[in-house]
Amino acid sequence: MSEQILNNLKKALQEYDREGLIAWSTKAVEGGVDPLMAIGALTEVIQEIGDGFRRGDLFLPDLIAAGSTMEAGMAVLTAELKKRGLQRKALGKVVIGTVFGDIHSIGKDMVGTLLTAGGFLVQDLGIDVKAEKFVEAVKEHQPDLLAMSALLTTTAKEQKVVIEALKKENLREKVKVMVGGGAIDQAFANSIGAEGYAPTAPEAVTLAKSLLGL
Repeated sequence: MSEQILNNLKKALQEYDREGLIAWSTKAVEGGVDPLMAIGALTEVIQEIGDGFRRGDLFLPDLIAAGSTMEAGMAVLTAELKKRGLQRKALGKVVIGTVFGDIHSIGKDMVGTLLTAGGFLVQDLGIDVKAEKFVEAVKEHQPDLLAMSALLTTTAKEQKVVIEALKKENLREKVKVMVGGGAIDQAFANSIGAEGYAPTAPEAVTLAKSLLGL
């Protein structure tokens, strides 16, 4: 029974069937399936989808659909983890958000979903996040990584504002910064002193692991 549920979980994610994945995640919980096993099954699929995107076999709409579907299933399964008092072994902690003045969330959400699936503990601050809120989150959560997104050229400069705010609070050496978004490239990341830049969500996961020596 457990194997059947796990296979159906995988199939739902492969087909980007959000409602189906919610239903099978719920059945997994009700059927006593280990939520860590269920998350592991979904992680295999999302990694395969990410690999397909990198190869050019899949495209951005596929990644968006997969991310949205995965997020829905993870919500059910992580809630069960908390209920059981269990916790995934995390590769590291990440605080993520879209910078102040920017309300775009798709890229950030995809990165957050793939980081979670990849084994990171992610604290998503949302969109239009002021520098002060990033600083507060770094103080509170003590993450290994701070990931910032900016789609607009007019808001990209906010990433530097955050980095400077971290310096003022003597926090800069305590967290590695990775940046991304439509307005960002490697040269810009270098100019503001970020440790890393990734052009796509799958590459952001690879970057996060690299920055932590994993």
